[in-house]
Amino acid sequence: MVVTEELADELPAEAVEDAKARAATLLLAFRHGNQLAFDHELDLLCAEHAEREVTTLLAWIAAEAVRKAYAPEVGDRVLRSMARRAPADSGAVAVDEESADAARLIEAVAAGEVAEVRGLVASTADTTFLLGGLLQGVAMMLPLLPEGELAEITAELRRRHGGAAHVPEARAGV
Repeated sequence: MVVTEELADELPAEAVEDAKARAATLLLAFRHGNQLAFDHELDLLCAEHAEREVTTLLAWIAAEAVRKAYAPEVGDRVLRSMARRAPADSGAVAVDEESADAARLIEAVAAGEVAEVRGLVASTADTTFLLGGLLQGVAMMLPLLPEGELAEITAELRRRHGGAAHVPEARAGV
């Protein structure tokens, strides 16, 4: 039997999975350009003083990604290049509002053009704005639904996705 000793600054074993989940949440928000989610998670981490744990896990994730994608000597060159061109303000998430075409997405969905929908989503670097535009379009269409249709649609969605969360019914003109 091997006995391990926990170092003073080491993350306790039971907290590793939680820290991994938080690191993944932060990475997903950054990757998809969701500044609000990124800032929210970062604020939580700072309030709980979990910066060291999450930074360590993010560095580990990045090192694993580089190790799997590049030969050792190439990986070091890639990292050096990234270090040289790091942005001065690293607190902002890269977003691309211009590539998000929610109107085309709604038209493609309405026409049942699966390939067009897939192409639009795949070609949109920042899906946050695409989905935001889609939600705005849906919100604009809600007042046009006949009485009772919204309740039927939400009931069907809950059945399909097993959602038990209560969503307040939309009011006319919202």
